[in-house]
Amino acid sequence: MPTLLEQLRGMTTVVADSGDINSIKQFKPTDSTTNPSLIAAAAQMPEYASIVDDVLKTARNQAGDGASDKDVAALAFKTLAVAFGRKILDIVPGRVSTEVDARLSYDREKTLEQARDIISQYDKAGIGRDRVLIKIASTWEGIKAAEILEQEGIHCNLTLLFGLHQAIACAEAKVTLISPFVGRILDWYKKDTGKDYTAAEDPGVHSVTTIYNYYKKFDYKTVVMGASFRNIGEITELAGCDLLTIAPKLLGELDSTEGDLPKKLDAAKAKTMEIEKLTIDQATFEKMHAEDRMAHDKLKEGIEGFSKALEDLEQLLAKRLSELMQHA
Repeated sequence: MPTLLEQLRGMTTVVADSGDINSIKQFKPTDSTTNPSLIAAAAQMPEYASIVDDVLKTARNQAGDGASDKDVAALAFKTLAVAFGRKILDIVPGRVSTEVDARLSYDREKTLEQARDIISQYDKAGIGRDRVLIKIASTWEGIKAAEILEQEGIHCNLTLLFGLHQAIACAEAKVTLISPFVGRILDWYKKDTGKDYTAAEDPGVHSVTTIYNYYKKFDYKTVVMGASFRNIGEITELAGCDLLTIAPKLLGELDSTEGDLPKKLDAAKAKTMEIEKLTIDQATFEKMHAEDRMAHDKLKEGIEGFSKALEDLEQLLAKRLSELMQHA
């Protein structure tokens, strides 16, 4: 009997949620996603020291003799995620997602500036825009920045998405892809209610199912990529979703588990459902976001967590640069 992973590939595009190039090679996903935490973790692995060192040396040369170590590290930081992205694109046939600095999540203009810089780096490396997704947090400002970028031919992945209001705003902005965070939604509800949930009851699964059905009912082109899974039950309950981005550990579990995998999400069935169409302007978005405690809490927490990971990465780069200069 085929494994769950083999069956899942037949109905859903499987994406690796990792900055670990060796894991990506092992599971052969179509696409790969990264985030600040994953890049920071990968940058500390000895097998990727050469990538980090090359980026730092290039940044040192670009910055010039008068630049401080802090300035060089900041310049390296701006190019490290792209360096990992380029390595990943040597392995996967599809796309890589590279994230804008989470600390810019409420600044539309700076998000636009950094997104254009990231895509320029890929352009200069000869990598087509069809192979890159710019990851941006699903704040109102982030969504509006993504709307402009999509008009410029820069494809976006809207991340840290927890509520239907965020999803509808993304679809109306014609973004390429959204990443609703299944496991983080479950985390919030478990903490809030003290209850354990079966996969079929999982609030994160229900959220993604609602978003998927809404998109298909109203013919939105934006695709849904479930993310942030805590167990393979959440994944199997979303079989049939457009894409699922899965950490290497759970990919391994799916690949070693046999059994029947029924398709749970179906675009044709969604078309027949009675679903109310909503209009989301900024005032409605902010009202719905304030009223959705889970989405409000998890978006804030996610931005803060990714921002902390970036600060840790900057410190790591500065320390590594200092060590390189001592041995130069």
